Amino acid sequence: MKYMLLLYSAENAGPEMGSPEQAAEMQAWFAYTEALVSAGALVAGDPLQGVDTATTVRVRDGETSMTDGPFAETKEMLGGYYLIDVPDLDTALDWAAKVPLAPYGSVEVRPLMELPPR
Repeated sequence: MKYMLLLYSAENAGPEMGSPEQAAEMQAWFAYTEALVSAGALVAGDPLQGVDTATTVRVRDGETSMTDGPFAETKEMLGGYYLIDVPDLDTALDWAAKVPLAPYGSVEVRPLMELPPR
């Protein structure tokens, strides 16, 4: 079963850029990703650019509007994701608890909807 691990944190949460702590955290991210690969669980994953690069598109009554920024104002921003393929929700939750930002952010775990073949 496939699950999305959606990674959220406050925009300036985590170690300061360029600090030794940030370098150590990057190594933790590399190790986490490699563990997913080694387990055969990683389907995809990428960090996202900051919320200042986002554009939200809405179509209402045939009219398209575009707004700079994310859909909603929140304290935490979506910073990236992992798409994993694991046997069950418990395994997905175990992987989510190991994400390096879990101590200062949050990881939303959502199963992908399985659609019948066309």
